[in-house]
Amino acid sequence: MDTVLLTGGAGFFGSILKRMLLSKGFRVVSIDLEEDEEVHEHLRSIRGDICDRRLLQDIFESEKISTVFHCAALLAHVTQNRKKLWKANVEGTRILAEEACRHQVEHFIFTSSNCLWGTEMGRPITETDETHPVEVYGESKLAGENILHAYKKQMQVIIIRCPTILDAGRLGLLSILFEFIDEGKRIWLVGGGENVYQFIYSEDLAHACLLAAQYNQSATFHIGSDRVRSFREVYAEIIRRAGTGARLSGIPRWIAIPLMRLAYVCHLSPLGPYQYNMIAGNFLFDTQKIKRELHWNPTCTNEEMLWKAYDYYHRHRREIEQREHVSAHKQAAKMGIIRLLKWLS
Repeated sequence: MDTVLLTGGAGFFGSILKRMLLSKGFRVVSIDLEEDEEVHEHLRSIRGDICDRRLLQDIFESEKISTVFHCAALLAHVTQNRKKLWKANVEGTRILAEEACRHQVEHFIFTSSNCLWGTEMGRPITETDETHPVEVYGESKLAGENILHAYKKQMQVIIIRCPTILDAGRLGLLSILFEFIDEGKRIWLVGGGENVYQFIYSEDLAHACLLAAQYNQSATFHIGSDRVRSFREVYAEIIRRAGTGARLSGIPRWIAIPLMRLAYVCHLSPLGPYQYNMIAGNFLFDTQKIKRELHWNPTCTNEEMLWKAYDYYHRHRREIEQREHVSAHKQAAKMGIIRLLKWLS
């Protein structure tokens, strides 16, 4: 039985990957800042910080770790403390990579982000395209990638760049959209909502992580859904199925973007530069490389996975509103000034 180390194992995606690993017969050592209440005979859960080198040394010395799945990250809408985010996402990655290399780990799988880009390019983005993040979270993910590049000769480093991960239970900033739908409010589409944005189904991403752990060389892969429809088409499908009376309206970009930028600068909105640029633009990854090299294919469309996430929110809303001490994607994000927009809708 191979033993793997999973960072962020109590988080939204980490929990899904953890259960898949256990179902495939792996022994999992999970480390997370939050308490992991899941119990399994082949699971060792540790509440701790990946920046704690002594803790990581103890783990690697007491366990024979074959693979590291590094999914832990601090999100920009959770903290506006740049130093805290940088330490968690960059220094944490550096310490983890150093200890993994020192203890002869074979594979290091890192879930990176499409936040490495903050503006659209007019076509699907490939692994060779130059990056240009526009906010600290994307900058921290890029810095993490650059750290890992130095270890590609000592271990197989596989970087998987992900768009927004969706499934039942995914909340975070999406909970704002879900609350609007649930209460039958008007949903404002920047520029009319004819733009497209790619998601990734959590189970599909977890499967890709397992395939990456069997890959025999270092590589970077882009991942995402196929058959991506416009925001207007996807949201209309969710509203139709929800039956709440919510409706769609457009707002010109020249009005929406400056207002969202101002609200963020004034600390009135959780939507940062990446979010307010991307909800108004187009973003697609070219996924041909991961399909070719890992023989991976997506199984879920944007509207299918968004429905799973909304339906979970609708069925568990009261319990969600009471949650505390869970990861960012397992709780509803604070609306800020967007609550006023909901009242006016």
